[in-house]
Amino acid sequence: MWIPKWQRDRDRGVLSPVPTQVVSNEEFIPRPQSESQKQVEELIGVLSDHRAKNLGMDRRSFLASSMGMATAFFAANKVYGNYWDVDEDETLDAAAGAEKWPKGEYFIFDVQSHFTNGAALGFRNIEFMQNMGFNLNEDSNAYAFPNFVKEMFFDSETSMVCISGVPGKEEQRAKDGRVLEGAERTPGLMGKVLPSWVMSARKNEINELAKCQRALCQGNCAPNHYWDRPSNGQDKSALFEQMEREVKNYGIDSWKWYCHTDPARSGNGFKLDDEQLTYPFYEKSKELGMKIFSIHKGFASQSRTLGHLANPADVEKAAIDHPDLTFIIYHSALKHGPNEPQFSADGYFDPTTGDFAWHDVLMKLKQRNPDMNNVYCEIGSSFGTLAIAHPIMCQHLIGKNIKHYGVDHVLWGTDCLWWGSPQWVIEAFKRFQISDELCDQFGYAKLTKVDKAKIFGLNAAKIYGIDVEAQRNALPADTLSRIKDTYLAQGGHSDNAAYGWVRADS
Repeated sequence: MWIPKWQRDRDRGVLSPVPTQVVSNEEFIPRPQSESQKQVEELIGVLSDHRAKNLGMDRRSFLASSMGMATAFFAANKVYGNYWDVDEDETLDAAAGAEKWPKGEYFIFDVQSHFTNGAALGFRNIEFMQNMGFNLNEDSNAYAFPNFVKEMFFDSETSMVCISGVPGKEEQRAKDGRVLEGAERTPGLMGKVLPSWVMSARKNEINELAKCQRALCQGNCAPNHYWDRPSNGQDKSALFEQMEREVKNYGIDSWKWYCHTDPARSGNGFKLDDEQLTYPFYEKSKELGMKIFSIHKGFASQSRTLGHLANPADVEKAAIDHPDLTFIIYHSALKHGPNEPQFSADGYFDPTTGDFAWHDVLMKLKQRNPDMNNVYCEIGSSFGTLAIAHPIMCQHLIGKNIKHYGVDHVLWGTDCLWWGSPQWVIEAFKRFQISDELCDQFGYAKLTKVDKAKIFGLNAAKIYGIDVEAQRNALPADTLSRIKDTYLAQGGHSDNAAYGWVRADS
């Protein structure tokens, strides 16, 4: 069965600050822990016990410290090879880590962050999952908004977030014709997995609390969400009404699309380059002044019938035909995580070229169109997943994104809260580097601090029109920052809990 990663770790006494196996964001089936991951987990425990004892600390406090974080990367290097920039001194002396990796060095803008409104995602209850014998547990509090604020802002260096949606439509009117408002628009489970009106309300709460802009939000409306059954076609009247509501009333900052979902039960998903179905949405969106589209691509194994629509092949024509729109490709279109069976299939990952499905599709469309500058590669879940399971492939992910699209077109995202606090992913990227061997063999460039600053937040800030200098000047004095200072001063720290899903028998 599946269980939350934090529950599995608690049951086994694991307190690692870095996930020690791939965690499912509920868009793919979690796979057993690999032998290498088991070795890393065991070594983290051994090293942390020894160091905590020598420093007169309890194990939990040590692992919640910067020394515990450094120990996790130190252990990973022992098992996988010297991939992470970490000195042994950092595992024994907090000052050594603070000097090398100062907090607040980067403006970090997470363009893909999630919470739920009282539930975990419900796709795991569909029939084919049940037929596989999974008895799934849920813990809604772990995914809830209060924990989102804690994990994203208090337990990490994240400066700004974009609250990201999951597929779902809003009901517009009651049977008597009355326009519905708030929770009435998304009854039942649909209202618990982040409809647009909830994202908007929570964005406003965060910004009101902070007294400055710390959060943006997305809108879920998509081309196939309102369907006229008599004509078996798009209901443009309802669609455009909802688009106007989300832009004008909710104040969304971008659209979030899942081409491989069908919330209106139209019988199909949609493609980005569909001139009949999707292009009218683009034109209406331009009229409304909304030109940013965040598209889920890759990670679609849960959809047996529509998963092919998560292939990024349809990005090419859409981006060329609409140069005034911005297309953010979430997950950099990684098709499968390394712990899925498909990862070992012929043709999925080719170490001689560094290519892997469907990331290679995304790379090739840029190679064919070098002047296409409105497509961006986002690395949420893909970087974290590969950092844990396949450091070589992780280097290819970043190396190719930068080589083909340019460092100005790579965006930071984490998919947290599914992974718990994003601080470990932030630490991983700070310490990340592409090896000399891969740079020489594939023409990748070494990452500089300037490059990492762009990826961490400056690129996204440019897309969303954020004045970074003004924002950074406001952060130390804003209310959220002051609450965070109090939280840390009173001993608050990360729970080292990942809220995504793993197999109980892993």
